[in-house]
Amino acid sequence: MFAEDEAELLIAAATDVAQLGQFVDARCGGLPLEHVVGWVDFSGARYRVGPGVFVPRPRTKSLVAAAIEAAVQDAVIVDLCCGCGAVGAAIAAAVPGATLFATEIDPVAAQYAGLNLQAVGGTVFVGDLFDPLPPHLRGLIDLVVSVPPYVPTDALDLLPREARDFEPIRALDGGYDGLAVARDIVAKAPTWLVPGGTLLIEVADHQRKALAAHARGLGLTPTLADGESSLLRMRLG
Repeated sequence: MFAEDEAELLIAAATDVAQLGQFVDARCGGLPLEHVVGWVDFSGARYRVGPGVFVPRPRTKSLVAAAIEAAVQDAVIVDLCCGCGAVGAAIAAAVPGATLFATEIDPVAAQYAGLNLQAVGGTVFVGDLFDPLPPHLRGLIDLVVSVPPYVPTDALDLLPREARDFEPIRALDGGYDGLAVARDIVAKAPTWLVPGGTLLIEVADHQRKALAAHARGLGLTPTLADGESSLLRMRLG
């Protein structure tokens, strides 16, 4: 659909004709454009990304905007399932005095996140959700954001080829109903957030009510805001 635009990007990224040919072959083979050129344009900045790493989607910009709105000055921010780190970096860049921590279970993605978070002074930990964070952060986090895997297992085969064949399944597969990881985040977040702290999670529109019901039983107050079909806001207390 955007062949001319992609061609311009490939030409600009290639150092010579031979490399351009390699780029074209890779793209025709289905490799995501961002993996070919080595970066993704997200929220007005370029972030490094590569083969085997989840590519942040344009729809996630709504989570970034909501996080910037919710964050206080000097906020302690945590980005879970951070992937290449673009989400946390975009938020921290817009919040004065923010301190950013990010976690990612995939060591390859974590390497890219480490590079992308350098500009905002963020720190990346390799591990599952909150587990690798320093214990002293318990009860001190102002804002937690996450784009967890939320595609139901049975729907993985319906994904576009670029995602299905070239992005890590672990970054996509959310279990039988798509909410396995999101529920885990919601269950653990209250012990890490400050009173009044905010949790923002991206899920599919049809999943929001189920996740909101889960949050209410754990001390979190969810908000299903109009116009935020892929986002669930939750506040502690």
